[in-house]
Amino acid sequence: MNPSRILTGVALLAIALSAAWWFTRGPSTPPVVAERQPLYWYDPMVPDQKFDKPGKSPFMDMQLVPKYADDEAAPAATAAEAAATPAEREPLYWYDPMVPDQKFDKPGKSPFMDMQLVPKYADDEAAAASVAVSEAAAATGDSFRIDPRVVQNLGVRLATVERRALSQQVQAAGAIAVDEHGIEAQQVRVAGWVEKLNVRAVGDPVTRGQLLASINTPELFAAQSEFLLALRSGDAALKDAARTRLALFGVGEAQIARIATTGVAERRVDYFAPRDGYVMELGVRQGAMVSPGMTLFQIAGLDRVWLNAEVPEAQGAWIQPGDAAQASLSALPGERFDGTVEYLYPEVGGSTRTLRLRIALDNRSRRLRPGLYASVQLAGAARAPALTVPTEAVIRTGTRSVVLIADESSRFTPVLVRLGAEVGDRIEVLDGLSDGQQVVASGQFLIDSEASLRGALDRLSAVAPEAPAAGATTDADDPHAGHDGHAGHQGHAP
Repeated sequence: MNPSRILTGVALLAIALSAAWWFTRGPSTPPVVAERQPLYWYDPMVPDQKFDKPGKSPFMDMQLVPKYADDEAAPAATAAEAAATPAEREPLYWYDPMVPDQKFDKPGKSPFMDMQLVPKYADDEAAAASVAVSEAAAATGDSFRIDPRVVQNLGVRLATVERRALSQQVQAAGAIAVDEHGIEAQQVRVAGWVEKLNVRAVGDPVTRGQLLASINTPELFAAQSEFLLALRSGDAALKDAARTRLALFGVGEAQIARIATTGVAERRVDYFAPRDGYVMELGVRQGAMVSPGMTLFQIAGLDRVWLNAEVPEAQGAWIQPGDAAQASLSALPGERFDGTVEYLYPEVGGSTRTLRLRIALDNRSRRLRPGLYASVQLAGAARAPALTVPTEAVIRTGTRSVVLIADESSRFTPVLVRLGAEVGDRIEVLDGLSDGQQVVASGQFLIDSEASLRGALDRLSAVAPEAPAAGATTDADDPHAGHDGHAGHQGHAP
């Protein structure tokens, strides 16, 4: 047989077999990969709580996240659960994460917060690691530990105990007033009537030596006549006595000299301005009858004025006479007036609980007018260096102050502190802390809730709690006992 025919037949047979296989098998299709099925859904902020379907978290404003068996982030225990598909776990109890020490025997809505109760399981490793407060620590008030991951989730921020010399900057409000040390009054010493009045209204400006009023008095005329007779007699003792009598009646030396020179008695006694200023009070009118002791004028100077300010009583201890002060007025924008604290008034305002102080300001320019409002900045003297912490680090319960000390192993120790002065965002600690320690500056109330610190904090009190009376309700009986509403969660009451 021809070899070429044999090869051709074999080739045709191969082609026929290939075509038959193609038509019977059909076109090739890629393998179908089965879609992954999540083991459960969870809230990343509450990873120990599992849900059997997607949706919105009941704890946070976020969508639930699926967890897969082959997810690298899933722990080995979760993969084992997916493989073994164990029976559903039975919770030991339900609790409110904001009140973790209160237990409930069935699910539902928390009576404290607007959220669902969370189940607690016996094998819940996450919960056990989150709160690891030892029995010894709870019994003695010593340190306790919180898992570092929980500390990070709570947003805990630490601060260092530092030794600083605090200097108080006090802001106060005040008003310009007349320097009362410079007020002078003019009073009548003999009866008569106002024959001449050169100032007619309160507020009129006057200058030193200006004639203000002339009083006509018969009694004064008689005294002047006696003085002239004593001059003519040549008796020195009689002359001195008559001159002294005129001075006691309010006659000035210039007028006495004029009477002695002219030899003529004057029916009027003149009153002159004792200083530059303005008429603060006007007690008479033109032609009015006057009697001894009546005030004609009160003259106030404006070369120096007072700024009366008030500061809270807690800041009053920082201010001392001689401290620098700076005033600004809305009536004179952009200008600053420097002065010194001249006097601290001895009494504290009963209704305002403020301490009144007086600042002396130079006013030779006459721009500061009595009655103007002013904003005052006072610089108190610096105190001796002392240990300080941020004010927000202190938990105040009303009867005591507590600070949480932190170390590198996420252990926290509540300590009682004795506080001193508070300046800005720092407060002095007189007892309870050491220089360089780390304290919790923010998140301490969340730590209190997460770690259930009620026992640790309450045992810091020096007074042991009394045993409850017969029939009294305890915390275990009343789910609301010991709960302060968690409004700001300012610690537990002692």
